[in-house]
Amino acid sequence: MQEKSTIQRHENGQLNPQLAASHLQPEIWEKVNRLQLRKMLCEFSHELLLIPELKDTQGIWGLYSLSTQDGVTEYQFKAQLLALDHWYIDNNSISKTTNEQTEPLDAIAFLLEFTEELGFSESNLPTYLEEVISCLYGSAYMQTNSELTAKDLTTASYADVEHAMTAGHPCFIANSARIGFDAIDYQNYSPEAAKPLSLVWVAGHKSHTEFTSIPPLSYHQVMEQELDTDLKASFDLLLKEKELDPQDYIYFPIHPWQWHNKLIYLFAPDIATSKLVCLGDSKDLYMPQQSVRTFFNVSDNKRFYVKSALSILNMGFMRGLSPYYMRTNPPISEWVANLVENDAYLQKKGFTTLKEIATVGYTNTYIEEAIKIDSPYKKMLSTLWRESPMDKIANGERLMTMAALLHIDTEGNSLLAELIKSSPLDAKGWIQSYLQAYLSPLLHCFYYHDMRFMPHGENLILVFRDNVPVRAIMKDIGEEVAVVNQEKELPETVKRIIINVPEDLKILTIFTQIFDSFFRYLNHVLVEHVNLPEEDFWSLVADCITEYQSEYPELEDKFRKYDLFDSEIIKTCSNRLQMQNSSKMLDATNPFKNQKFAGTLKNPLSVYQTKLI
Repeated sequence: MQEKSTIQRHENGQLNPQLAASHLQPEIWEKVNRLQLRKMLCEFSHELLLIPELKDTQGIWGLYSLSTQDGVTEYQFKAQLLALDHWYIDNNSISKTTNEQTEPLDAIAFLLEFTEELGFSESNLPTYLEEVISCLYGSAYMQTNSELTAKDLTTASYADVEHAMTAGHPCFIANSARIGFDAIDYQNYSPEAAKPLSLVWVAGHKSHTEFTSIPPLSYHQVMEQELDTDLKASFDLLLKEKELDPQDYIYFPIHPWQWHNKLIYLFAPDIATSKLVCLGDSKDLYMPQQSVRTFFNVSDNKRFYVKSALSILNMGFMRGLSPYYMRTNPPISEWVANLVENDAYLQKKGFTTLKEIATVGYTNTYIEEAIKIDSPYKKMLSTLWRESPMDKIANGERLMTMAALLHIDTEGNSLLAELIKSSPLDAKGWIQSYLQAYLSPLLHCFYYHDMRFMPHGENLILVFRDNVPVRAIMKDIGEEVAVVNQEKELPETVKRIIINVPEDLKILTIFTQIFDSFFRYLNHVLVEHVNLPEEDFWSLVADCITEYQSEYPELEDKFRKYDLFDSEIIKTCSNRLQMQNSSKMLDATNPFKNQKFAGTLKNPLSVYQTKLI
């Protein structure tokens, strides 16, 4: 694991305040503001919140202008408009003038200049500004401290690749804020800055704590898997010294930040009465993943992932974990895994899932009595254990998050381009293998099983052989899988994953989650860094779809009803949604209730309509 600069202490023990801001230098700040402004211009224009005016054409590039309502300030930039209304903007071409005088680029000033067009209210703008500034702070840190190049990452470990990611979710402007972390927390716990760290183990009294697992796995087996014998014995002894019986408690690890910043105060009554007991630090060291609240064990990578409640605001949600969901996550995960493992097509594609093997949920009775509605206060103390992906690979294979395919290093080089270059395949062959590993299984899950995932980059792990993706592993099952067929028979413990989706919106499972939220950006990287024409990419996507359709002619009615070659796609707007409510974008039980749409996109697959069976 590479070393990062950390905030040091003075001789008197106080933290060095200067090092907390050491990466906030003028040239770095200019760079990250330019990158952030490029993203704002791209995504706000994509969502039709802003409408740049074409001034001139220069070959394949257009010169665009965007002015404030009073006409005083003008932005100009060169761009190509790619498929799905994606703005490929020449980063160096962006300029700003006020009263015809050149000004430095300032992403926060941009938001204030276009506040009305972007639809902010006085109540939601401050939180959004804080999130964007937090993103800029983190981006400046990454630009300053990133050590592994795109080429380096083609041979790096899974943990090091996660550690090196810089972009966050591609759709969202405010995509990597961790509101609640201070500067020390950022360096201790953010995936791009943290060194390996210990988790805090606690004991929850069984009167308040519920353990759930996938049979036949028991609580004692999880403890044997996750705790060395001597550490488990020391935890037992600690309770006995307090005249408490270990048999009355459930042990589980939690995020250190959560203990020090939330539980020690809000759960003080439970701690004082020994309903909740701090046992101490883990011996194993962990690294936070891109999702921030999930940890990968770097001391023993065969041990489980740990996902812990974390009461910070990050990309539209307070990142807690519901103790109610914890009761059903293991059975849901098992049901999905059994479906996948018993499906011949998915097995042929090598598609698999990471089971959420066991969970613990702790209920704070005061909060439960005080708050009757859904609330982040009810989601402060839960933990989930997930299978390690290391058990899913063979000799000669390696893992990488799919988000890595969009990674651009601090020198402007693409990891995807380096992966293709270092593989035995050309760009088309590489993309074909990727689509077979990623898209084909998701098509089958939707059309054959009426099931959809949330298959964006961070939620999916790709298995590589010779730097070619050969199969996919889906994670974050319990909270994000859904069945879109109201009539499907499911076990009682799994029924909460059935969601009511209007018929005309079901296809957004693929159009929004796969096409608009990932392929749109992958296409851009291929055009800019691999020199693969976008027509070639979308032709390969069409071929992948028609190949799947040819294997299942009995599903022809579904293929026509949910037509991936239709001429138009409903445009779903992620940033509109977040800017409306930064604290809770969506209701998980009814994700379409608050959804924001803006017109339609031209489907780049429509030209291949004749390929439909």
